[in-house]
Amino acid sequence: MIVGSNGMLGQRLTNFFSALHDVELLCTSVEGSSFVENVDYRQIDITQKTKVREVVLDFFPDYIINTAAYTNVDKSETEREAAWKINVNGVENIALYAWTVDAHLIHMSTDYIFDGKNGPYTEDDKPCPLGYYGRTKLASENSIRTSGVRFTIIRTNVLYGPAQFGRPDFVKWVVNSLSGKKEINIVTDQINNPTYVDDIVSAINKIISFKKEGIYNIGGEEILSRYEFTKRIAKYFNLDGSLIKPVVTKDLNQAALRPLKSGLITLKAQTELGFKATPIDISFGLMRKELNL
Repeated sequence: MIVGSNGMLGQRLTNFFSALHDVELLCTSVEGSSFVENVDYRQIDITQKTKVREVVLDFFPDYIINTAAYTNVDKSETEREAAWKINVNGVENIALYAWTVDAHLIHMSTDYIFDGKNGPYTEDDKPCPLGYYGRTKLASENSIRTSGVRFTIIRTNVLYGPAQFGRPDFVKWVVNSLSGKKEINIVTDQINNPTYVDDIVSAINKIISFKKEGIYNIGGEEILSRYEFTKRIAKYFNLDGSLIKPVVTKDLNQAALRPLKSGLITLKAQTELGFKATPIDISFGLMRKELNL
């Protein structure tokens, strides 16, 4: 059972698992219908406990993959109740009924649970979120860990990749902006290892195959600034890099603080899952082919 199947990661998981013949798949999201055609789909609002109970007990999944979240980092500062209801209460509902049917819960988390002072981070580093979004994601991790459910938490950062529906990811936004000769302001002081979405799909499949529990970092192989990453996009797609204007985070006056020196160390996933990140240029080539960029 995929929760949040209409999101970027949810769509890729849907495409992957619906192509397998030995998998019974149920897709769920808050929208009235599935973005991906020809799949079993149920509308679900994870903040409604009775609805979560109904769908989980009816389908009785072996695995629940939760990709649903309130992800607007800045709006989380003002829309705190909405962020908490989805990211914490919703996850508590999923964990409760995953535990009820003895399903293994695979849950997506983020590097925003850290303060970005001493990155990149391992799975064992102590969380210290700067903003309300990070606080809700850490609270959701803690609620899962104390729920008694069998779980795997995947932490990731700067997710990009081809999704057919929904808003464009960072790479597509950069390509569209530069193709349209628009100047874009990109921060030089936020450091991450951008993560290709299909690498998470692969990692989730391995977690299921190997029945792995616990916390795993999944991220790209290169740690670089958002500005450096954007320059790489421009170079690969033969676009005008002079339109990329370097700024620092504080110049943007965003509502939420960002972890600056972040990124995730993936050694545990490499060792225990055989995880290998797709090189950046290869991922761009895959996106170009699929999205005709």
